[in-house]
Amino acid sequence: MIKFYHQTIKDQKLNILKDFKIGSWIYVENPNDTEIEQLAETFFLEAGHVKDAVDPLEVPRLEIEKEGAYIFTRVPYVKNNRVSTIPVLVAIGANFLITASKIELPFLKKFTDGKINFTTTQKTKLFLQIFSEITSAYNIFLHNISREVRGISVQMEKINNKDIVQFVTFENVLNDFLAALVPTNAILNNLLHGKYLDLYEEDKDLIEDLFLNNNQLIELCKGNLKTIVNIRESYSTIMTNNLNRVIKFLTASTVILTVPMIISSFYGMNIALPFAQSPWAFWIVLGTTLALALILLGIFIKKKWL
Repeated sequence: MIKFYHQTIKDQKLNILKDFKIGSWIYVENPNDTEIEQLAETFFLEAGHVKDAVDPLEVPRLEIEKEGAYIFTRVPYVKNNRVSTIPVLVAIGANFLITASKIELPFLKKFTDGKINFTTTQKTKLFLQIFSEITSAYNIFLHNISREVRGISVQMEKINNKDIVQFVTFENVLNDFLAALVPTNAILNNLLHGKYLDLYEEDKDLIEDLFLNNNQLIELCKGNLKTIVNIRESYSTIMTNNLNRVIKFLTASTVILTVPMIISSFYGMNIALPFAQSPWAFWIVLGTTLALALILLGIFIKKKWL
């Protein structure tokens, strides 16, 4: 699907055009081969770069060609209640800006629905606004993850298998975010210090802000990952300690119960035994057994095995 949007400073709303007009935003969603070839021929684009935008495994990178700059990044989205990232391409040409993705992205829908004030004729500023929304999307997801991690860590001793599975899911999401944010930050740094785009001082300030915000997101990802690892290690330590206590208790109980069993097994033999003829034999054997059991019990309690 290809749509053409156009809006100047004087326009009150975003205009949807049937054909391209200089200063337009070209919105591309899940393009087929014919549409990709059409875009490549009409706007002198690299067809391979446009096709990469719909590749789910595409990584963030910056490509500079004669016709313009191709900025690939990944954005967070939710599918089947699972958080992941998906690639998006923002290409800046001489008189247009193109966004291309596999699916409809919520942050781009804010632009098409008129929730964000922008002009398509100021393509560099529009590019910065798009990246600002991407940063905001990451920020929302990361703060939600931080909130859930803190909520689980408060009740450390009540962590169950479901929480552990949730931690593993969070780790996968955070690593996915880091794999997208780190190279994206390198792209922003190159744009800030390079000569790939015509930047005004205000634009440089915006890119610098985006760069710093991305750095904060990266640190937030790393902080959450460290917290999750610490919680899992603490939980593992607690479980190991509890297991050791249970093993000690069972071992001590086994030893204490083994003594009466050994003595009773001896007196179950059909042979002459000490005190066999004494009327106090039962009480003597019972007393001796209890005394030995109590001695063992005292030893284990003193050593804190029970």
